[in-house]
Amino acid sequence: MNKRTKRLLLATAALGLGGLGAAGTFLLRKKEGRVQRKARARRAKVMDQWARPGMRVTFRAELMPGRDSSERVFRVAEVLPSGRIRLEGFAGEHMEKEFEALR
Repeated sequence: MNKRTKRLLLATAALGLGGLGAAGTFLLRKKEGRVQRKARARRAKVMDQWARPGMRVTFRAELMPGRDSSERVFRVAEVLPSGRIRLEGFAGEHMEKEFEALR
């Protein structure tokens, strides 16, 4: 019998079928500390970034009319906590919707 099944049977026996809802959920939940949950959430947030330092991004044509696509490509220098980025060789902070979607 696996560990989850044992916990379920223990919860059923100890609390009866009426209290199985909330208590069963609590017992079946994987035991991990608050610090571990926060660390996992932080890692997930890092993985969800739309740009990373060193990555090449291309400005949308509407923002730089008259320039060829090769002239609109810049390299990401820094990703800010707000989700905006700074570019190498181009002033200011920029956000995701200013760039073409990744293919």
